[in-house]
Amino acid sequence: MTRSEMREQVFKELFLIMFYKEDEIDGQCEIYKDNLSELSEADRDEIGERVKAVIPHIPELDAAIDSVSEGWRVKRMGKVELSILRLAAYEMKYDDQVPVRVAINEAVELTKTYGGEESFAFVNAILGKLAKKWGE
Repeated sequence: MTRSEMREQVFKELFLIMFYKEDEIDGQCEIYKDNLSELSEADRDEIGERVKAVIPHIPELDAAIDSVSEGWRVKRMGKVELSILRLAAYEMKYDDQVPVRVAINEAVELTKTYGGEESFAFVNAILGKLAKKWGE
C-alpha cells in the first residue's frame, strides 16, 4: 500500500469517527478495520495506529486551525474538509517522515477527490497559514 493510499484510509476513518460519541470511537475503529479485509493485517494495523495517533491531538489541531482560519471556525467547516485538515496538520506538526509540502499537497488532492468543488483552495490556504505559523 502506498503512503497516499494509507493516508486516504486514515482520512476515511477520521471522517467516520466524527459521527460517533467518544465512547463509541474504539468500537467503530474496529468495525472499520474489519471492513478492510482486502488489505494486509499489517496495513490495517498501521491505519489504526495512525488514526489513534491523531485522535488525542484533535483539540489542539482544531485550535490551531481556528487560529488561522478567518471567518470559518472548525464547528462550521464541512466534515470532509475538517478531517483532511486535521490529518494534514497532524502530519505537518508531528510526523517527521512527512515533509510539510507533501502533507499539504496530499491534503489538497484528497480534498479534490472528496471535498466540495472549490474546497481544495480553502484547505490549501489554511495549511499554508499553519506552515507559516509553525515555521515550516
